[in-house]
Amino acid sequence: MFEIVDLEVDSIFGIEHVKIDTQVTSIVGQSGSGKSTFLRLLNNLDAPSKGNIYYRDKSLSDTDPIELRQKVVMVPQTPVIFDGTIYDNLVIGHEFSGQKRPAEEDLLKMLEMLQLDKNLHTNASELSGGEKQRLALGRVLLMDSAEVYLLDEPSSALDDKTAEHVLGKVINFSKNHDKQIIMVTHDQDLAKKYADKIIEMDMYSYNVKGGKK
Repeated sequence: MFEIVDLEVDSIFGIEHVKIDTQVTSIVGQSGSGKSTFLRLLNNLDAPSKGNIYYRDKSLSDTDPIELRQKVVMVPQTPVIFDGTIYDNLVIGHEFSGQKRPAEEDLLKMLEMLQLDKNLHTNASELSGGEKQRLALGRVLLMDSAEVYLLDEPSSALDDKTAEHVLGKVINFSKNHDKQIIMVTHDQDLAKKYADKIIEMDMYSYNVKGGKK
């Protein structure tokens, strides 16, 4: 999937060589260690100062960024919510990429899976922070073109019970649909429970280890 070689980002962090080829990978570390920047590098929202990132053996520097972002999709910690209804927000990714809109039944199933008990025609601006986070998750999970989900603190706005439920459902969904997840989380317990590989970042040091205790 991804291979990182001799990577440096200004004075934020450096990675000599890491392969990300597991179903679920967690990125953990202290604030300021570069976790979110690392995610942004993986779909070409940021560029490294030095080194290369390869996706499926092709350098990101040689990859069309729009094409890449249809395959490697990101949900930032502060979710992007568009003007309009919940329905509008769930299908807008399909409109951007020229895909056929999902059936309404599939949209309702996604809301149920993410414990978002709302009408499709509810204005998205009325949602709480946690509800907006789940709506943004639903939007990318529905995109057929997606191969990798980059999730930046996907449970940060959720209580512990909801976070564990939603994250478990998202991971099961990705496995059932043969997708990969790379997620930043501050929760070491969640990382150990769900991740096949954990990358610990701390400025210019990093450590790669297995997860799933």
